[in-house]
Amino acid sequence: MRKNLSLLRRRPVALALLGASLLSGCTPLKVLDILVPAGEYNLTPDVAYGDLPRQRLDIYRPADADPSSPVIVFFYGGSWKSGERRHYRFVGEALTRKGYTVVIPDYRLHPDVTFPAFMTDAAHAVRWARDNLRGNNGKNRDLYLAGHSAGAHIAALLTVDTRYLNDTGLSTEIICGVIGLAGPYAFDPNRYRSTRAVFGGLENTDIARPIKQIYGRTPPFMLIHGDADTTVRASNTTQFAATLREAGTTVTMRLLPAIGHSKILLSISEPFDDIAPVNDMIAEFVDSRTGCK
Repeated sequence: MRKNLSLLRRRPVALALLGASLLSGCTPLKVLDILVPAGEYNLTPDVAYGDLPRQRLDIYRPADADPSSPVIVFFYGGSWKSGERRHYRFVGEALTRKGYTVVIPDYRLHPDVTFPAFMTDAAHAVRWARDNLRGNNGKNRDLYLAGHSAGAHIAALLTVDTRYLNDTGLSTEIICGVIGLAGPYAFDPNRYRSTRAVFGGLENTDIARPIKQIYGRTPPFMLIHGDADTTVRASNTTQFAATLREAGTTVTMRLLPAIGHSKILLSISEPFDDIAPVNDMIAEFVDSRTGCK
């Protein structure tokens, strides 16, 4: 199937194949793995950042990578209940095409754990990336956090609440910027049966809400959301952006017309990247901050 990549990159054909594969029982992410080209990257899979089975990550490097180029740690979504790093090769492929090194970690999920275990895992994954992906002469590389949906929540909370990175011996000052796609930054998990158990029945859920953990200026944010998202409402992004700005943080916000929750993620992958210019927005944000640290 990879031999027909020139055909598959044409979105109408790719969409047709995607639909047919879904009817056959394949998951959308598995189908994307078929559609996405092999890419000009080098993959280092299954690297341990901790001792537990899900504390592992994959690293995607551009084939002609500049050793001082930025590193993006990407956290996938899945309602903090599902997800596997191997299904996000399309993210690694897309962002390595922009010249970035991409780290995609797994993290522990509900029902095996509740909040804040996945936050602890995320912080340790960032610590691993900081310690092990060095530039020329061992210099630190620009480090960005990114995520979609629950992963955007994780990236945001890691940045506004200093305790998680502090517990690994890091400061949030190491973060050059945060890229959030369709994140639930303002929602109260106790209001929804589907998320109540994930957050362990917290009496006060403010500790788990990024919008409630902003106590001052933070690293810059790029927040992207579809205005047709009915899974995570765009109000999460507009309210979070407003609160960040009030605290003095630089925020770039993009609301994409007629884009829903899954489509914003789909638009990262090469066969569908004409849906919305998400990759270009990410690159513009990262490149504008080159040499931030």
